[in-house]
Amino acid sequence: MARSGKLLICAALAACSPLLAKAEEIGKIGVDWVGNDIVIEAVKDPKVDGVTCHIAYFERGLIDRISKGNWFEDPSNSAIECQQTGPITLGDIDRGKGGEDVFRTSRSIILKSIRIKRIYDEPNQTLIYLAHSRELTEGSAKVSISTVPIRAAFAE
Repeated sequence: MARSGKLLICAALAACSPLLAKAEEIGKIGVDWVGNDIVIEAVKDPKVDGVTCHIAYFERGLIDRISKGNWFEDPSNSAIECQQTGPITLGDIDRGKGGEDVFRTSRSIILKSIRIKRIYDEPNQTLIYLAHSRELTEGSAKVSISTVPIRAAFAE
């Protein structure tokens, strides 16, 4: 498929995707002399007021891209931690076992992304946030998990 066809498909998929959170970069740490960084972003759950997740991931620098090739791809590794940052108000969230996407960021031009998915564990009154890599060509075991308990005294 031509490059313009792939870009058109990606644009169409982005337009059809559900409301996802926007990330705000809050930190960037240089890890070596070739310009590689660890980026830390804050992501507020768009359907659950009072929950903020922080995700950290690796971003390759220009020198690393030149020396190793593979210009258009970053590693899929990530870490996540979510906290109650105010009174929790559950919006119209997906309560199924598969949960729903809260956030997604691309790690390559087309085929790879890091996603945050929310699953509601209603019997235990807990929100589960899972950061994982998604690749169209193969699965990935790169996951990180964080939970936020919903305490009756704090939930609205």
